[in-house]
Amino acid sequence: MLLAPAALLLLAAGCQSGPEEQPQEEPVVTTPYQLTLPAGFPQAVRLPADNPLTEEGVALGRSLFYEVRLSRNNALSCGSCHVQSKAFTDGRARAIGADGATHSRGSMSLANMLWEPSLNWDGAADGLEKQARKPIENPVEMHQPLAEGVRKLQQTELYPPLFRKAFGTSTITEENVLKALAQFERTLISANSKYDKLKRREISRLSPTEEAGRQLFLIHPTPADNLAGANCFHCHNEGNLLFSSTDYTRGAAASFFNNGLDASPADAGRGGVTGLAADRGKFRAPTLRNIALTAPYMHDGRFQTLQQVLDHYSDHVQLSSPNLDINMLGASNTHNGTQLDLTALQKQQLIAFLHTLTDSTFIQDKRFSNPF
Repeated sequence: MLLAPAALLLLAAGCQSGPEEQPQEEPVVTTPYQLTLPAGFPQAVRLPADNPLTEEGVALGRSLFYEVRLSRNNALSCGSCHVQSKAFTDGRARAIGADGATHSRGSMSLANMLWEPSLNWDGAADGLEKQARKPIENPVEMHQPLAEGVRKLQQTELYPPLFRKAFGTSTITEENVLKALAQFERTLISANSKYDKLKRREISRLSPTEEAGRQLFLIHPTPADNLAGANCFHCHNEGNLLFSSTDYTRGAAASFFNNGLDASPADAGRGGVTGLAADRGKFRAPTLRNIALTAPYMHDGRFQTLQQVLDHYSDHVQLSSPNLDINMLGASNTHNGTQLDLTALQKQQLIAFLHTLTDSTFIQDKRFSNPF
């Protein structure tokens, strides 16, 4: 039977489909992550309202932290420059990027980033979500637009279901990649060193050498009163147990210091962010937790050992360096001294104390390890 032209048109219209509709994804329910804040640490932590910690988000962030597809050559991950056994540093003086380029600065430890309001050596990022983008896209680090990383992840069988569990959608976005990475990094808490056990009264005392080092750490030298000190506490805050330059008595503000490494600092440091001459050559004082594991030291990795670090502070501070921290001026253990002038024994005692900040459980915690 032949159909009339009008009937053919109706039949054709009936066979045509409208715009393809995306299938609706069923709502998901996430599980709040039970974050335990160590006793004595600041309890008023600041978590973004739009990125609460969830079990699913943290698990996704852990996978992304070790995901090489986020780099241009599919060979470098966040975990390449932040190695757990080295307290999430990399053991290099300066970091090496995806193309073999050498960064101008070393990789910082990620321990206890939950409490740090300003990140990187110069404080250029004021949140983990913002900071996470920088190494991914930096030409001398992972060297890939985050959008390209998202495209790669979307094509895998692994990641769309994980993003759906964490954020309710299988469509991967740059924002959710950064949120997941930040969630994982906020769980990297180190608080089980020998020093912490002393604070919790699980042990009664440090060794005499360690305790002598602790006293030196906490004292500003006053030769007139026969009071020896190493001046460390000014920049590494022991009071809130973070041992970094963050001061929670001032609303979790981070401080930046010129510690006299150079008479004419080549790296502008904080000054490169603020544009202020008064900030040139200033850097964040990183946490001293696990410091025995994070060599080499300083922003450019110039010191290989803690002995060399103490030799600098004791004997080689460049007093003419512009913006030198005021607490280093006139601080000396000798009458009318111009340098700190620590003795060999005092340096040995300080190093012994710094070793009490090593947290072996942190570097072995399987919750933080590579899941692949």
